[in-house]
Amino acid sequence: MLTLIVGFDTKSATAMSKCMITGAAVSTVYCNLKLKHPTLNMPMIDYDLALLIQPMLMMGVSIGVICNVIFPDWLVTVLFIVLSLVTSTKAFLKGVETWKKEALIIREAAAKKSNQSGDRIEYTPPTGSDAIAETRLPSDEAVSIWKNIYWKEFGLLILVWAAILTLQVAMNYVETCSTLYWVFSLLQIPVSAGVSIYQAVGLVQGKRVISSRANTQTSLKSHLVLICFFGVTAGVLGGLLGLGGGAIMGPLFLELGIPPQVSSATATFAMMFSSSIAVIEYYLLNRFPIPYALFFTCVAFIAAIIGQLVARKLINWLGRASFIIFVLSFMIFIGVIPLGGVGILNMKHKMVRHEYMGFQDICKSDA
Repeated sequence: MLTLIVGFDTKSATAMSKCMITGAAVSTVYCNLKLKHPTLNMPMIDYDLALLIQPMLMMGVSIGVICNVIFPDWLVTVLFIVLSLVTSTKAFLKGVETWKKEALIIREAAAKKSNQSGDRIEYTPPTGSDAIAETRLPSDEAVSIWKNIYWKEFGLLILVWAAILTLQVAMNYVETCSTLYWVFSLLQIPVSAGVSIYQAVGLVQGKRVISSRANTQTSLKSHLVLICFFGVTAGVLGGLLGLGGGAIMGPLFLELGIPPQVSSATATFAMMFSSSIAVIEYYLLNRFPIPYALFFTCVAFIAAIIGQLVARKLINWLGRASFIIFVLSFMIFIGVIPLGGVGILNMKHKMVRHEYMGFQDICKSDA
């Protein structure tokens, strides 16, 4: 939309979209910090899952921002179109599957109620693989944020964020492609990987557990490497294409059996850290005008709060949490139209004018 309406080029639109994602993520996380899990006695945000994937996500973002400088506009456009089509289709199919499970549970609950001869029965939320179809909303009662946050995990995430931010700022004060530049850049790997490995070891040894998983009978060990890989991938694509990472993490969490509400809340929580890092990196690269960035960030912040309220009302009215999955699928797909269309037109114009469309040298880039 930024490319189509405002007239930003593809790379500037990518940077600006990160500002908007950060604004939306901050307001959404603030709302989610007060909420409880829809079926379990735990916060809506799964902090153990976030601690596993978020450091890898931030490391991926740093790689993605560098790729954004190097890659030509046409390649960024093509990657965006392909990724959006694949992830939106996968999310839609998952939404259909979840909708069918919810319909089955609703019919079973109605049948039980009718067989009780008018006696009131309490509906027990499903467990196991059917827990993803749970439709009951978390309580709207006020929950203290201070008691609803796992401070140890939250503190570690803040520590990783601050360490990577420090390294990024340090890189800005040394010559691009100098020895110190690459030292600061490579130091992000042990910082991010160290925290994720610490969390993974705890999960393997049973000292920690991702409680929100519905498929608890399935071993998590085989998924740890996959989760970390997709965390880095989501970060790279987020930094490169201006996505929040939710396009990859959302469907991944759903496949792991995380309920839609928890999947959305946890993915947004991780994106808040990674997106803010990307915004600072793009700012240091002079990728966006600050007045525009402030305006669109504020708009996204307010819109996200309104969206949270509307979504909760709609889910409560429909009685189906799969609504979140369909919204995710639709938003990913609809983003292809403006950016993909304008990107293709720009490629055509450059080809007609015989402009250079190859890779850039980061060491000589003006950005």
